[in-house]
Amino acid sequence: MKNLAFAIAKTIVNGFERHIYLYSEITQTAKQRFEQYQWSQVQNAAKARTDFYEQRVEETLCTIKQDFFITSLDDELWQYVKNSYIELLSKHRQPELAESFYNSVFCHLFERKYYHNAYIFVQSTATRLDALPTPKIFTSYHPAETGLFQTISHIMKSQNFSVPFAHLKKDVNTLIAKFRQQAHKTRYQLSDLQFDILDSVFYRNKGAYIIGRVISPAGKTPFIISLLNNEKDGLYIDALITDGEQMAVVFGFARAYFFVDCQHPHALVEFLNRLIPHKTQADLYSAIGFHKQGKTQFYRDFLNHLDNSEDKLDLAPGIKGMVMSVFTLPSYPYVFKIIKDKFSPSKNMTRADVKGKYRLVKLHDRVGRMADTMEYSEVAFPRDRFSAELLTELNTVAPSLLRYENGLVVIKHMYIERKMTPLNLYLVNASDEEVDNAMYGYGKAIKQLIAADIFPGDMLLKNFGVTRHGRVIFYDYDEITYMNEVNFRVKPEAITEEQIYASEPWYSVDPGDVFPEEIATFALANKRYREAFLRHHANLLEAKYWQSCQRAVAKGVYADVYPYPEKSRFCYWQK
Repeated sequence: MKNLAFAIAKTIVNGFERHIYLYSEITQTAKQRFEQYQWSQVQNAAKARTDFYEQRVEETLCTIKQDFFITSLDDELWQYVKNSYIELLSKHRQPELAESFYNSVFCHLFERKYYHNAYIFVQSTATRLDALPTPKIFTSYHPAETGLFQTISHIMKSQNFSVPFAHLKKDVNTLIAKFRQQAHKTRYQLSDLQFDILDSVFYRNKGAYIIGRVISPAGKTPFIISLLNNEKDGLYIDALITDGEQMAVVFGFARAYFFVDCQHPHALVEFLNRLIPHKTQADLYSAIGFHKQGKTQFYRDFLNHLDNSEDKLDLAPGIKGMVMSVFTLPSYPYVFKIIKDKFSPSKNMTRADVKGKYRLVKLHDRVGRMADTMEYSEVAFPRDRFSAELLTELNTVAPSLLRYENGLVVIKHMYIERKMTPLNLYLVNASDEEVDNAMYGYGKAIKQLIAADIFPGDMLLKNFGVTRHGRVIFYDYDEITYMNEVNFRVKPEAITEEQIYASEPWYSVDPGDVFPEEIATFALANKRYREAFLRHHANLLEAKYWQSCQRAVAKGVYADVYPYPEKSRFCYWQK
């Protein structure tokens, strides 16, 4: 039996190794795509990589079923399998990722009642990594040795881009000036400074990011240097981010995942966590492309939070959705979303359609304006942690997704998202300045979505949220579609009395027809909100603006969307 267990464990390890090999291969080519400004290939690679994990899990499942004829769980065998797997990982560089892969394979093979630590890695054995010497993932530089300008120039050149910098001297001088302006802890003699630069460049969309920290007697100053390719003269430094909140936004949950070539993800996450301490390990694993590990870390964090809290799961504040039911734990910064069994009559779609929309978002560039979601199956919550109102609601709207086992409520399928304040609720008590900023963000979110080939569909304020950073994020996906599937029209002007007072549209409306001016009617009925919106985004009420965006997307024009404020850009600062 032990030989059989070892063979099964080795099969799972082999599946994981194939996943890491293919993952690393596509990640390592991100540098080339950036250098050659292959923006469409950047999007294609991001989509392809999202499915790598599930594809390798499926391949491994097929091999196990065919080679070992597994039909039911043999208790003794699978405890041997787990022990053999632990032994195989004893010297592995990515044991925490391999454990998650094992969990995925096991949970596809067997039913939920076996999802505990005797069979899977509910608790990780990879904590041994914390006791081992930290792998070398960054290089230290001492500016006193060659001078500040030469040191920073060397850091830029050491990234070994095949494309030259267009104006490196100018960029480095600007970078030094910006450091002195905004990073007070770095204002020391050169002999007192050390730069730690991650050996891995972070790639996402049109940008490349060099990440590190400055160590001085005053402490550590984390930073991100943003590089862009102007597609003509070469590379240039676009921004320096030293503010912790802005760094968190760069790694935000509404962004696409980075491409980062690092063979020691645990060490990388630990380093990043020290730079951006309010990002969790789950956040950071997801941000560097290991979103399945992010899910694993999140679930462990959530179980720990349940054990150390007493509040009850309850309906999330805001207007109830017509497709999804949303609940939350007040003490936890996430919401849980399940698809209702029956939708409101105006929603002509199926459960499969809704899942398809969420998958579209997972595969697409979220441009900092669509919340990332974690999809889970067979999630068990303690029944006594549900409020009576929530249980009644869930039993009413989605009984097919619920079952009860031994004091647990098991939910067959759900999505989990970061908690935000619904925009309509945020605006109620907002000051004039907050209203202005929120409506600017609301319109900006719409513009960035449509520039990224996403038509949001339902643009009511309740479908957008405000983050703790004050950013406006879209989170209701059941009506999103691609821009080429929409026909933007000017609403015909009513002329006759019959047309003016008609209770129904007197003109033809085909599926896919959209009248942008109706945003003012349905989403901006409040005069205060509408006036703030019109100060910044009046063109969103014009069909011709949407049509021009539609044409740009059709031509393959990829809009520039920066994960930092416009005023942080060097070109802005140098004006």
